[in-house]
Amino acid sequence: MNTLLPTSTVGSLPKPSWLAAPEKLWSPWKLEGDELTAGRQDALLVTLSEQDRAGIDIVSDGEQTRQHFVTTFIEHLAGVDFTRRETVKIRDRYDASVPTVVGPVFREKPVFVDDARFLRAHTDKPIKWALPGPMTMVDTLYDAHYRSREKLAWEFAGILNEEARALEAAGVDIVQFDEPAFNVFFDEVNDWGIAALEKAAEGLRCDTAVHICYGYGIEANTEWKKTLGSQWRQYERTFPSLQASSLDLVSLECHNSKVPLDLIELLRGKKVMVGAIDVATTAIETPEEVAATLRRVLDFVDADKLYPSTNCGMAPLSRDVSRGKLAALSAGAAIVRQEVSPRMVAA
Repeated sequence: MNTLLPTSTVGSLPKPSWLAAPEKLWSPWKLEGDELTAGRQDALLVTLSEQDRAGIDIVSDGEQTRQHFVTTFIEHLAGVDFTRRETVKIRDRYDASVPTVVGPVFREKPVFVDDARFLRAHTDKPIKWALPGPMTMVDTLYDAHYRSREKLAWEFAGILNEEARALEAAGVDIVQFDEPAFNVFFDEVNDWGIAALEKAAEGLRCDTAVHICYGYGIEANTEWKKTLGSQWRQYERTFPSLQASSLDLVSLECHNSKVPLDLIELLRGKKVMVGAIDVATTAIETPEEVAATLRRVLDFVDADKLYPSTNCGMAPLSRDVSRGKLAALSAGAAIVRQEVSPRMVAA
């Protein structure tokens, strides 16, 4: 990226009401077959236009092509039975009915590649595409076949690498892996989670990112946050290993959180996507509030490696609120960009 402080979202944007129920996470599609394909493409163009109008520098599909940030990808894999459901505790936080791994998992065909190619054909901006990370995939299933979280994660890592390489070939500039499980299973993250993630990113020439946040603004997450105390220090357990990893960017939650900002110093040398927009509230930040967050983190990340973004996805929010937040992100980054640009020229 040649742009200083390039802005982006890190996850979902609201879906139009004709595609899925609005202001609701993971709502079912309202269309089927060819109509669904066309509808998702139309929604992608709508969300691309909204990102462009807001001045977002690195655009995405806004997850218009994903119903669920994990299972939409898994639905396309062999070896997983969605009719055989089991109840598991997701990220040690809440119970959910999930599909079952019943045999060897493998990718029969590309999943999002046509969608990425469609997005690439409609914008000249850098594009970012999100995939679930191996550990978070494992944590969203009941495994009746491998019976090993680590072994299943390595299988998923190879599958994700196939998809990521195809996305790169389709013109994607940044492949982002969503790993909220990294904020929970710290021993596993350091034992094999980061290594599996590196396998998923192996051989890619485009930038690779890992997104680790404290989740959407849903009740299970907000109640969990209340148990974390006055400082959220989970990142301290994984950032040193991520700093030493082959991943190019680390995406983290920041604005309105209780994450001590000095933890970002543990990533020094990496590109850092700093969440400067709170997705757990309908209040729209002012550009100055965004700028204030970015100014504070500049003590811990070099300006040429700072990527202002959202804390997480905004699917549960209204489109008006989402548009306002995107505009604030862009305007706030522009304020700080003007402040740091002269200093960087002088240096």
